[in-house]
Amino acid sequence: MHSSVKSNVQPSMQLRKGQQSDLAALVRFNQAMALETENLSLDEALLTKGVNALLSEPEKGFYLVAEADGEIVGSLMVTFEWSDWRALNYYWIQSVYIRPENRRQGIYGKLYQQVKNIAAENGGAASFRLYVEQENTKAQQTYQALGMEQSYYLMYEEK
Repeated sequence: MHSSVKSNVQPSMQLRKGQQSDLAALVRFNQAMALETENLSLDEALLTKGVNALLSEPEKGFYLVAEADGEIVGSLMVTFEWSDWRALNYYWIQSVYIRPENRRQGIYGKLYQQVKNIAAENGGAASFRLYVEQENTKAQQTYQALGMEQSYYLMYEEK
């Protein structure tokens, strides 16, 4: 994986991989996203441990952040799932959060394109996947507008 990610989004905006100094902002964004989308209050200590693990162990994945004028305005997390059928990783996009005042400005689309660029630089991806709450129709419209389609797979889990 390449450590530096650059983009010509806007003169005042930079896309880059998350780093240790982003820990507090990424924790805040995850808390806000969970509350907004699932009405969940996440345990801050556990969340901090989880975010820190990804920042410290790049084999797990990476965060991308959009920074404007020195302030993080959006982020997402990518984790990997190996496909033995395709001999490539699926890139799972998770923990997407754009600050409310920065939404509908194309920031997610730029972050998503950067994920695709990173995958291309690293041998490609089996596909780019994410899951979204069924009620979150605005997000679904955004993902569809960027070329994603609803998968025919259903998701099951045991807690």
